[in-house]
Formats: sequence, structure tokens, C-alpha cells
Amino acid sequence: MFLNVRDMELRPLRISREFAIGEIDFFEAVLRQTSPLKVEAVAELRQVLDEIRLHGHYSVDLELHCDRCLEAYTWPISSDFDLLYEPANAEAQPEEAGLKDDEVEIGYYQGAGLELEDVLRERVLLALPMQRVCRKDCPGLCPACGENWNQRDCECPQEKIDLRWTALQDLKLKN
Repeated sequence: MFLNVRDMELRPLRISREFAIGEIDFFEAVLRQTSPLKVEAVAELRQVLDEIRLHGHYSVDLELHCDRCLEAYTWPISSDFDLLYEPANAEAQPEEAGLKDDEVEIGYYQGAGLELEDVLRERVLLALPMQRVCRKDCPGLCPACGENWNQRDCECPQEKIDLRWTALQDLKLKN
């Protein structure tokens, strides 16, 4: 859905949209959308600087894979957003194009507007956790046999060796 600046000149655009599963490509092979992405938002033009303010709420359920046990689990996202987009200045020199500290929260658009799908893709990807675990106490996989410790224990010896101390252990054994 394209948010055209000219459509916002007279009045704000009210957006109530549901994106079907797979309609937005998240560019991650291990990420799968399991529910429609619902968005309720308002896009308005601040005419003095041609800034677009986009604010609202979105929600979606995603299927992620645990970094510890590799099992799939559902991650619901429901979040508000309030974004500001300024027109990209084509006349700026490369050294002038850098962002100042107060401009970090501002996005830029080129041409006649911006794509809502691009905005939502960015919001969803930024809402994902850095470490994806199915639960806080997930024990993961056995490093020896690969058994998923969430399902059952294995018979492998569980001797914990801290490799950082092996050089000192060798010194101790020489005495």
C-alpha cells in the first residue's frame, strides 16, 4: 500500500488493513508469519517540511526457531509506533548526508511517498529478540549426541570443561 504525499495534503489517511500470510516478505528464511499482520494507523502530512507522520498499532504472530534447541515456537508481536519521515534531500553532499544525534529517530522517503509494507517489515524485524529462545530455561541440545534436552535426557557424560583454564591445568599437571 503506497502512502502518497499528495493524498495526505487535504486530510490525514486512515489506515485499517490486514496483510495476509506471506504478503509481506521479511527476507529471513527462518522467520514465518503464522497470522495476518493487522495494522490500524493514521498517516498525516506536515506540510511545512513535507514530513510524513505515521502512527498507530500493529500485531502479528510469527514462528521462530529457538537458538538453543532449534525447535519452532510462536512469537506474538503487538506494538504501537509513532514514526516521522522527511523527504530525502537529493542536493545534500555525501559529507552532509550523515545523521546528527537528534535525527536518529527520523526516517526518509524518496519521491511521492512511502510503502506501508516497507515500514511494517522494518517494525516487525526490529521487534524480534536478539536471542531467540523458546523459553528462558531452555536447556538446548546435548553437545555430544545432539539430543533435545527439552524432550528427554541423554546418557552422555556431562563434564563441564572451561577451555579458558586448560593452559593453567597443563601447568599444574607438570609439577
